[in-house]
Amino acid sequence: MEKKIEEKELEKLQALTGEFNKYKTQLGDITLQKHMICVEVDKLKSEFTVLEKELSEKYGKDSVINLETGEVKPKEAEVVPEEKSLEKK
Repeated sequence: MEKKIEEKELEKLQALTGEFNKYKTQLGDITLQKHMICVEVDKLKSEFTVLEKELSEKYGKDSVINLETGEVKPKEAEVVPEEKSLEKK
C-alpha cells in the first residue's frame, strides 16, 4: 500500500516551496541589479576622472568649481594656526 501525506499537508508544502522559490528568484534579480548598478557607477567614475583631468588642465590643478554656478576659483590656502611655544618655569 502506498502512503501519501494529507491534502492539507501537501498544499502547505507546495505553498511554502512556491514562496521559497519566489524569494530565491527575487534575490537573484536583486543581485543582478546590484551588479548592473556597480558597473554603471564604475563607468561614471571613469567619466568623472577623464573630465576632472580635462578641467584640471584647462583651469588649473588647484582650481575649485562651484557645481551650482560653474564659477571657477583658485583653491584657498589652508590657514594653519601658529603653535604657541610653552615656556618652562
